[in-house]
Amino acid sequence: MKMKSRSDDLHFLLSVVDSGSFSGAAEQLEVSVTRVSRAVTRLEASLNTTLLNRTTRKVALTEEGHLFVETVRGGLAALEEAEEQLAIRKQRPAGRLRVDAANPFLLHQIVPHVREFRAAYPDIELELTASDQIVDLLERRIDIAIRIGPLDDSTLHARVLGRSPLSVVASPEYLKRKGDCDSPADLQEHDIIGFTAPESLNFWHLGEGMRVRPTIRASSGEAVRQLCLQGNGIAYLSRFMIAEDLGKGSLVEMLDDYVARPNPRELVNAVYYRNTTLASRIQVFLDFFTHRWRSL
Repeated sequence: MKMKSRSDDLHFLLSVVDSGSFSGAAEQLEVSVTRVSRAVTRLEASLNTTLLNRTTRKVALTEEGHLFVETVRGGLAALEEAEEQLAIRKQRPAGRLRVDAANPFLLHQIVPHVREFRAAYPDIELELTASDQIVDLLERRIDIAIRIGPLDDSTLHARVLGRSPLSVVASPEYLKRKGDCDSPADLQEHDIIGFTAPESLNFWHLGEGMRVRPTIRASSGEAVRQLCLQGNGIAYLSRFMIAEDLGKGSLVEMLDDYVARPNPRELVNAVYYRNTTLASRIQVFLDFFTHRWRSL
């Protein structure tokens, strides 16, 4: 028996008990007497128990019926309260929301908007974690992960949040000390700041593309940025983390005419599991930040 059908049958039974008759229940529920009778009969058959003693004038609960109805009333009340709470949550999203992102994205693109998000959705308990490597959402109990670059085939759902162009950058102090870099070939004469892993991050989209050999490697994009700001070499970084540095002149862009755009590493996606209806707390987070990240 389907859950909805069982729930309806229980409501019919309670109406019979409360009204004292099948006809009274039918009038109360605005259905036929036959439908009410069949509902009670289905319940008794599924339980293999007689719930009502029927006479020509009235119906009365059996002893088993008394026990069953007492439990049913509490259960249906709890079910109705749960449904009401879900409806309220859809109107006013609530609950814990775990979001994971690479440390630079977390610092530069999520943290600055948290106060505004919390003001809009005060009942959402936001938990932010920083992972520079891909994490297992189920194992870490993550609701949403922000991933930069091409996505592998997976069972996860994804929403494109935007694109963040990559730029070849260095500090003015470094270029003054080591000289300008006017073409990709000149990179061989310079110190390169790259990544420890994955090795694909050391592929720069210059012309047809080139794999660089870093003289300094770091596991975090934020560490690469700081090394670059301190004059340690040339780096290839996403605009979302260096836009302010470029605006202040702390970093300068070079080889812009050689950078291939668009390219797969520019993509910024939110990934999440979705078995049925997307939880409202996840939906509002995606909607809120997609608007703000459309042009990173």
